[in-house]
Amino acid sequence: MQNKSALSQHVPSHTDKRSLSGIISRSVRLTCLFGSFAFLQFVVLGLANHAGEGCLATGQREFVYYALQVFVILGFLLHAVYVRHYTANPKGSGIRKLIAYAVFGIFFACTAVMLFAGYDSMFYVIVSMAAALCIGLVGGAAHYRMSLETVTGASVAKSMGIGSAVAVVLQYLLQIRHGISPLLPVFMLAAFLLFGYLVLSKEPEAIAEAAEKAEHTPPKQIVLTILITAVFVLFACFYNEYIHHLQIQSDYGAYNVYSWPRLMLMPGYLLFAVIGDRKNGRYVPIASLCIMLIALLNVVLIGNPDSHWLNMCLFYCSIAAFTSYYLLTFWHLAPGTRHPALWAPFGRIIDSGMVLLTGAIHLSTLPAPVVLGTDIAGVAVIIFLMAVSGNFNLAASSTPEISMKSNETPSSPEAPIPEAPRLLSPEETLERMREQYSLTPRETDVLRELVLTEDKQAVISERLSIRVKTLQDHITRLYRKTGATTRAGLTDLYHESRNRKI
Repeated sequence: MQNKSALSQHVPSHTDKRSLSGIISRSVRLTCLFGSFAFLQFVVLGLANHAGEGCLATGQREFVYYALQVFVILGFLLHAVYVRHYTANPKGSGIRKLIAYAVFGIFFACTAVMLFAGYDSMFYVIVSMAAALCIGLVGGAAHYRMSLETVTGASVAKSMGIGSAVAVVLQYLLQIRHGISPLLPVFMLAAFLLFGYLVLSKEPEAIAEAAEKAEHTPPKQIVLTILITAVFVLFACFYNEYIHHLQIQSDYGAYNVYSWPRLMLMPGYLLFAVIGDRKNGRYVPIASLCIMLIALLNVVLIGNPDSHWLNMCLFYCSIAAFTSYYLLTFWHLAPGTRHPALWAPFGRIIDSGMVLLTGAIHLSTLPAPVVLGTDIAGVAVIIFLMAVSGNFNLAASSTPEISMKSNETPSSPEAPIPEAPRLLSPEETLERMREQYSLTPRETDVLRELVLTEDKQAVISERLSIRVKTLQDHITRLYRKTGATTRAGLTDLYHESRNRKI
């Protein structure tokens, strides 16, 4: 018969239940936050792409499309300036709220006009530009919040993937399949209320504190991510520009970017919802690269009219992959930078910027062989950049490699391979470090979490049932006692202790 203490090990405590409930609640909130924003963005940009229909020539309408991208970028930049100025000035909370409510009010008014007014007027074009600016402003708030939540250990990939997939389905059912449904304004209003409540209900100072706990992001990693994102987006821009040009020429008839192939975004987003949070997102770059290789088929099929729908399906799969890559990657990098509000949506800024660049050089008019060669070169560049940034290292070994001197050759019969030293178990190693550095039991617990897991500080503090500030105090004392200055330094000391078997 099992004793009471043994049974109690298998019964979750009330604290564990509360922690699980809190994690689920936070995931649901983040999914609703990003899903509501994605729905608003999809619908409003879909309406804006019709701006000038009936009153502007084809070339002018294409110019409007590129102008919308400029206003979206401007909105993201203005949000970064807004966060930098007003979060650094606590006395400006009243002005901050006033600006936030004003932006939401203008965005709501512009969306209402676009839903109920006709496309064929310059007034609609102007309103579309204002709506695009607001998308950048409120989108900056959404990306900034999602980025800061990565520091707390939240499952942002699941929230991004599920929220975006739901938004795609809702847009298709309410705006695309049979034209604008009478229910679309109702869902738009619900999305506005939900998104506004989730973004404005919490003071920016409270969530900005999370950025102070983030580890520093190396500038090299930012540069590599920018380059990889730019190549990914360049790869997709040809098809984006090509299809958009065809849809304007056909008046959204035979070639319409807003049609059933758009649903192929959904499996793409859900794929990254599944893999995006595993091993700190190490599978995200590889998955994006694989989808890029599959999407190369687009260039082969682009000249065949019968392959139009297959091309669009491949296009949307790649869009979901590339978008997921730059969203998740920049969200994780941004908190460790000096300007997280700028870097959090930077992937989206690159996206719009590359659309402008490829439009200026008329990428869609290039011959298919030239585009194919460019895409193959892009694949080679991305493979190189990912190799340099360590994206192919999917499972880092916890056991350090055994180094040999340069004059030792393991295959030589005269120089037998030395037997690898026996390693201490993790608990034996931690006990040795506790004795060597005079650590307290709680400091040893913290050390165990730091060297044996990759979890963020918020997750560790929750598991140890202590406050984040208390955890940081323990870490400071660990650094002082061991002489290490970083978490990686503690891990190195741990591996050195494992190798010293007595």
